[in-house]
Amino acid sequence: MTAPAQPKKIVAPTVSQINAEFVTQLACKYWAPHIKKKSPFDIKVIEDIYEKEIVKSRFAIRKIMLLEFSQYLENYLWMNYSPEVSSKAYLMSICCMVNEKFRENVPAWETFKKKPDHFPFFFKCILKAALAETDGEFSLHEQTVLLLFLDHCFNSLEVDLIRSQVQQLISLPMWMGLQPARLELELKKTPKLRKFWNLIKKNDEKMDPEAREQAYQERRFLSQLIQKFISVLKSVPLSEPVTMDKVHYCERFIELMIDLEALLPTRRWFNTILDDSHLLVHCYLSNLVHREEDGHLFSQLLDMLKFYTGFEINDQTGNALTENEMTTIHYDRITSLQRAAFAHFPELYDFALSNVAEVDTRESLVKFFGPLSSNTLHEVASYLCLLPTLPKGEDTTFDKEFLLELLVSRHERRISQIQQLNQMPLYPTEKIIWDENIVPTEYYSGEGCLALPKLNLQFLTLHDYLLRNFNLFRLESTYEIRQDIEDSVSRMKPWQSEYGGVVFGGWARMAQPIVAFTVVEVAKPNIGENWPTRVRADVTINLNVRDHIKDEWEGLRKHDVCFLITVRPTKPYGTKFDRRRPFIEQVGLVYVRGCEIQGMLDDKGRVIEDGPEPRPNLRGESRTFRVFLDPNQYQQDMTSTIQNGAEDVYETFNIIMRRKPKENNFKAVLETIRNLMNTDCVVPDWLHDIILGYGDPSSAHYSKMPNQIATLDFNDTFLSIEHLKTSFPGHNVKVTVDDPALQIPPFRITFPVRSGKGKKRKDAEGEDEDNEEARTLIVEPHVIPNRGPYPYNQPKRNTIQFTHTQIEAIRAGMQPGLTMVVGPPGTGKTDVAVQIISNIYHNFPEQRTLIVTHSNQALNQLFEKIMALDIDERHLLRLGHGEEELETEKDFSRYGRVNYVLARRIELLEEVKRLQKSLGVPGDASYTCETAGYFFLYQVMSRWEEYISKVKNKGSTLPDVTEISTFFPFHEYFANAPQPIFKGRSYEEDMEIAEGCFRHIKKIFTQLEEFRASELLRSGLDRSKYLLVKEAKIIAMTCTHAALKRHDLVKLGFKYDNILMEEAAQILEIETFIPLLLQNPQDGFSRLKRWIMIGDHHQLPPVIKNMAFQKYSNMEQSLFTRFVRVGVPTVDLDAQGRARASLCNLYNWRYKNLGNLPHVQLLPEFSTANAGLLYDFQLINVEDFQGVGESEPNPYFYQNLGEAEYVVALFMYMCLLGYPADKISILTTYNGQKHLIRDIINRRCGSNPLIGRPNKVTTVDRFQGQQNDYILLSLVRTRAVGHLRDVRRLVVAMSRARLGLYIFARVSLFQNCFELTPAFSQLTARPLHLHIIPTEPFPTSRKNGERPSHEVQIIKNMPQMANFVYNMYMHLIQTTHHYHQTLLQLPPAMVEEGEEVQSQETELETEEEAMPAQADVTPGLTDASSNQETSASQTETTVTLHETEATPSETGASSSPEAVSAVSEMTAAMAGPVGVPGESNTPQEATSAPGEPK
Repeated sequence: MTAPAQPKKIVAPTVSQINAEFVTQLACKYWAPHIKKKSPFDIKVIEDIYEKEIVKSRFAIRKIMLLEFSQYLENYLWMNYSPEVSSKAYLMSICCMVNEKFRENVPAWETFKKKPDHFPFFFKCILKAALAETDGEFSLHEQTVLLLFLDHCFNSLEVDLIRSQVQQLISLPMWMGLQPARLELELKKTPKLRKFWNLIKKNDEKMDPEAREQAYQERRFLSQLIQKFISVLKSVPLSEPVTMDKVHYCERFIELMIDLEALLPTRRWFNTILDDSHLLVHCYLSNLVHREEDGHLFSQLLDMLKFYTGFEINDQTGNALTENEMTTIHYDRITSLQRAAFAHFPELYDFALSNVAEVDTRESLVKFFGPLSSNTLHEVASYLCLLPTLPKGEDTTFDKEFLLELLVSRHERRISQIQQLNQMPLYPTEKIIWDENIVPTEYYSGEGCLALPKLNLQFLTLHDYLLRNFNLFRLESTYEIRQDIEDSVSRMKPWQSEYGGVVFGGWARMAQPIVAFTVVEVAKPNIGENWPTRVRADVTINLNVRDHIKDEWEGLRKHDVCFLITVRPTKPYGTKFDRRRPFIEQVGLVYVRGCEIQGMLDDKGRVIEDGPEPRPNLRGESRTFRVFLDPNQYQQDMTSTIQNGAEDVYETFNIIMRRKPKENNFKAVLETIRNLMNTDCVVPDWLHDIILGYGDPSSAHYSKMPNQIATLDFNDTFLSIEHLKTSFPGHNVKVTVDDPALQIPPFRITFPVRSGKGKKRKDAEGEDEDNEEARTLIVEPHVIPNRGPYPYNQPKRNTIQFTHTQIEAIRAGMQPGLTMVVGPPGTGKTDVAVQIISNIYHNFPEQRTLIVTHSNQALNQLFEKIMALDIDERHLLRLGHGEEELETEKDFSRYGRVNYVLARRIELLEEVKRLQKSLGVPGDASYTCETAGYFFLYQVMSRWEEYISKVKNKGSTLPDVTEISTFFPFHEYFANAPQPIFKGRSYEEDMEIAEGCFRHIKKIFTQLEEFRASELLRSGLDRSKYLLVKEAKIIAMTCTHAALKRHDLVKLGFKYDNILMEEAAQILEIETFIPLLLQNPQDGFSRLKRWIMIGDHHQLPPVIKNMAFQKYSNMEQSLFTRFVRVGVPTVDLDAQGRARASLCNLYNWRYKNLGNLPHVQLLPEFSTANAGLLYDFQLINVEDFQGVGESEPNPYFYQNLGEAEYVVALFMYMCLLGYPADKISILTTYNGQKHLIRDIINRRCGSNPLIGRPNKVTTVDRFQGQQNDYILLSLVRTRAVGHLRDVRRLVVAMSRARLGLYIFARVSLFQNCFELTPAFSQLTARPLHLHIIPTEPFPTSRKNGERPSHEVQIIKNMPQMANFVYNMYMHLIQTTHHYHQTLLQLPPAMVEEGEEVQSQETELETEEEAMPAQADVTPGLTDASSNQETSASQTETTVTLHETEATPSETGASSSPEAVSAVSEMTAAMAGPVGVPGESNTPQEATSAPGEPK
């Protein structure tokens, strides 16, 4: 097996390169946004750039990147485009820019939408160019660029401008390209189409000749493009050299065909055209398929195209075809062929009279049709309308191989899609893991095309939807598995021993050499299957390792996945491993197979089961694990061993590798998806089309649902009647009671319900033009019945004054249907979610709600808020492993709830005992829930009924108030409640109190009745299952847990009616879909009534580690984002209460009118300035430090020492002023920088009590969903903008701070970036040097925006800041100790530096002298890969450190131990004042943990 060549990494151009480029000089003259006086438009500039920069460099990405980045498309190309100036260079330049935007994943069509007039003309020119002769004006490479552009157009049908142009190419009139006989056959199949066809003909006749000609060209475009492709394909020779341009053209063309076939709107009529062109037959017989190297990707793409052309769907209706319908279609084809043979071809009698099953395999078809002549084969094909009829006396122009393949491939039996899927192994093998076309390396540039499915807006059927997600999920896991295998196996250093065997020179924590491997069971297959039901094997390893690693191996649980690996190294003992060279050759890897642990074996060879019992202690080092192998894979391997004589893979394994449990759940998720595809996955009717991306996107909105609910109880949502009135602007609010004293919450509201059909008209603005009635709300205040006399009986109330958009979101969430809430940062998403849950719980007590979030942290926040509302905690349940982190004493996990129920049962039975005693009833009524039930029925109810009959209204006379208290039977029981129980003011009030007391007693017995099951079920497991299925009303889990446990939940009969998803824009598409199907359908229907998704698609998407899947397959698109793109209506929350208004302006341009809540202006914390800093936000420019900007010791592991030191210096400055360290977080955009900053903080601040540590040092991506008062942000990059160009990352970065945001970056780089302009134009409007006010302590009384009374100091660069902080610290220490007789004596080295420092206090501006004197004594330890010299010898630093630490005790200074340690640590850390980088920049110390996203 040859290892693939490593692809080249695209190196982003540096700022200096950008400035030196010819392109940039032109940009500065003609179109750069920051240039005021621009030269007039000149077409020659475009010609020059295209010829000299683009074509000459063979479309080098670096050149195109520069052009696109300089806003060439927006500010020059499209702005000046018109038919008069249109030329080849102009067209090609625009296509290159659009393709580059798609490659970079930035919005591409915005410019065209702003100026759409010339787009139709431009598009027609593109079509013409795409059909031009390849040896003519447009080269093949240029036509490949055009194909890619067309592909992007076909994939952007949601853009009206594009759709209007593309529609003409793919609608029914394109059938003009069919042969007449085939057209007739198709029209005969569906009579309705003939009507349309005649209409089209009529309309054509009315057109003027020129327009008709134009229309005909457009309709025939795709047919002609296919013919052109076939001619290019035929020109590829079998063995002579071929230009890669041809190969790339063919690959891109097939990619375009796949994309057209995989979308229903494009596929509907095109599939017949494709079938009629016999493209697949031409491709499979072409030379390119048989070229091993060049044709590999082409063959893979071709298989995908074949899959989609035969997809199980009715092209016209879009309905999925069942197994039976597919079989019928196949039988019809064969029988029509048999009839043709019987009637016209006597030589095929045998074929015509055989039964179908005998003749529909490839072998038998070749046997019958192989002997026929080419002309006969052509006649058979033309009889089936596959080819035009052969004129009499002429020979066919097609060769026999083609004609035979055409007939055979069309009529051979196919395996159904679901069968193929069930026969597919779930674990990846070495063939897939290292195939660059399927699992590209991390250096995927976005240039080539890949054999991967894409997730766009629409899918053919649910099967297609699940299958694409299945494949991508599998491959994304494969990529992570590859990284783990390469890491573990190379650590083990397999070398060839002298005798040809394997010897391991190293060791790995996650992998062990296998001592023995035996297959112990191969079970018989199920009926109708040809693979075994299960295959089990025993793997023995020798755990002669450290105890904690031994524990990890012994702790492998059931269902954990491991990998069995065979290596046969060819390199002799001691060869070094080079990570840059292909991995497989170096270690000699031959096979990889997956397996699943069943358990470890004990001394007697039995599997040790997981359970509460302690595990047996095993002697010795040898351990054997029983594992399940993949039966499908085993069957394939055995077949190839028997049929082809290949070696038995299972005799060769010599390494077993395990993975981290957290990243190892891929097999369970894949099995879940496969099970879903095998069951009738019933999605509710109202959701089906929306999930596939078709139909009216607003059809599931509550206003269009047939079962809309008129009256809803809003419970404690509103704080007052005024709050209610402001929450429904534009509505008339009618209250049923006139007395203002009675107009108090809770309120029931009756809405005017209109059916979604007929009546509801919408004008262009989408506002209802309905009568007065439609705007009237009837509000009915109601009183919650008294719940009892104890203070804890009072319900908990909501205290948040929701805004009117939040109320709209809550209202939508309570109604049936799909609700999408877009919640920008700080707009109270969680509060809205919790209120929806609470309202559903009170309005529909019999319904159950499932809560799904992306992270455990979000689930915990939700739970903490739910507990503050009026929800009985016995109805809450939390599944999964995150419940440990809940910040409450209560345990909401399954067993925690079981314990709660048991404890509560005992408490309630005690209450029953007390009640029994108070009533003087003998016996033991409180023995069990059952006896308590009888006691209630016979003793309590009888007394209550008797009491009611005494105090009830008797006729017209009102009974005496005192009677209520006199006859009350439970006085003694309620003696421990606040007295007096009865107020004696009015009959109604006292009667309500009496009923409240009875409700309190009754609730005890209803709860006991519910808990009765826990007396009957004895085991904890059974009790927990009962809780999950019957008792809990609100069940919460993460999306990963749902995907892992679906099988178990369905088996238990889990049921729910509503789903609420938080962080929905961060959840993978498939992980959002699975929670909809965690229950079996009832009578063929799903019982799901509501689906509420809350998220923000303007923040970061799900994490996909492999760039190819993220960009090429669009796997990072969440379902939430796709729904927004499709046009599903959303409720956009529009008032934030997190950040200062000025900070909010940095990101609110990304949202529809996002404003501020009143408290952001009013509260003192928002109106006060940040002490010691002139501005509340600032962008601080950081130039190269010692000639170095960004460095990249490992791939994507970016660091920037200057920025890291500057950030830490500002953090220390703020702490010295008195800011609490935990109110400051340090963020950065790369993992490398995160580790570097952590290192510097460890060295500079240590555990110094005067400074402390920041709340968090982490990446922007990890900090999503969190916030802090002050954020210091390092943007790291100095050569290219990198992934901050994704506006979503920018929005997250800008929106984490509440009061202060300080950004360190190379300003010249970021201010040029088009996507970031709205934020950076505000940032660059302020000075780019840090402005500090050192004499202003924290907290300050200065108002934000006021001029300070203290002196402002301007810091020019990082060394100056580091130096300044050092002085400030020393000054602080000295003032702290001034009352001691002797100041703390510093060692000579420090004194010299101290003197030097004092002399510099006057000249802070000069940074040359700020460098420490020792800097040039010895060069620091450098690291070749990071190219950064450390500015002081580390050895010297350590010496100083030891001396300093020794000082206080030697001098006998009398000071507190804390202060001494603070001084010693701090002075040690400050030994090199100018931010000595120390070792922190070496990648060894600051490498990311394996498997962390870079």
